Amino acid sequence: MRVLQFTFKLLTIAGCWRPESWTSLHKRILYNVYSSIMILIMYALILSQLMDIILIVDNTDDFSDNIFIFVPAACTCIKMTLLLINRKSINLLIHTLTKEPCKPRESAEIKIFHKFDDSIENNTRRYTCLALITCVSWFPFDYSSTALFVLLFFHQFLSAVVGSLLNLACDTLIWGLLTHVCCQLEILAYRLKKIIFYTDILRDCILQHYCIFKLAILINVKFRLIMTIQFTMSLLDICFALYQINITTTKAKYLEMIMYMSIMLIQIFFYCWYANEVKLKGPELIDDIFQMEWLTLDENIKKSLIIIMKRALLPIQITSAYIIPMNLESFMDLLKVSYSTYNLLQQTK
Repeated sequence: MRVLQFTFKLLTIAGCWRPESWTSLHKRILYNVYSSIMILIMYALILSQLMDIILIVDNTDDFSDNIFIFVPAACTCIKMTLLLINRKSINLLIHTLTKEPCKPRESAEIKIFHKFDDSIENNTRRYTCLALITCVSWFPFDYSSTALFVLLFFHQFLSAVVGSLLNLACDTLIWGLLTHVCCQLEILAYRLKKIIFYTDILRDCILQHYCIFKLAILINVKFRLIMTIQFTMSLLDICFALYQINITTTKAKYLEMIMYMSIMLIQIFFYCWYANEVKLKGPELIDDIFQMEWLTLDENIKKSLIIIMKRALLPIQITSAYIIPMNLESFMDLLKVSYSTYNLLQQTK
């Protein structure tokens, strides 16, 4: 059973995930070379942007204009690096979802699995991120000739495409894994309802509940840095976008900044939304257990169910920077900070 198939296709194109069928030595070498080229393309872009900010920019407006383009590009490079570092952990997460006790066993469980997996696949196809087709960069040579200009434009265009794919793949990978945590909790609830008729499956339910928490903790640990960087850079970029909105004198620039800021907000909103869904889904197990005819069960099974309920009382909390919970309240706090920043800029205009 395949998990997040479309997302992993995007990761493969972006150079972060070698296809499982490419097991021969020459294919592995070929893909490693391809990954190295993708890394070089992205880091060459942010290096040229950084040099432009350091060497060329000489006023606040230009600095703000350049930095809000540099920040998401740098964020993309960090995401790419962390994805490559965590490839083994990602493979372990996917393997956990496709083996016992998490693997769906019957038609009803497979239906639940496909409901969640299809949902995130459809959202992946709908989700779009800002592609910076042209950007301001610095190069240590004269690029006034047509050939060099076309070559550099192609590099920036390719960087924008690769960066968009990386953002799309990385974001939907994390959202997809969080969605599958919710999926496993729903499958567990379905299995618990069958304990009335098949008491021998209780051991598997307890083991699955443990695996779900282990899965959620591993997701939080391995992707906490990405979520922290995304949250921080989104806040920083929104502030610079608000500054641009505050000083712009043209409708086209104003519309561009509004669209850009909207995409940044949508991006961080989905992180908070899916993490919040995981937080809410865990305690629902308690209601599912109470809806069973649990009074007819023997004492040992009741004690086991009580242990599951006590553990479910502690919600699965996804955090960034160890202390900032990724939920809708944090997203609202981000909006408040952004609005306060905008008001401050209006007063200093």
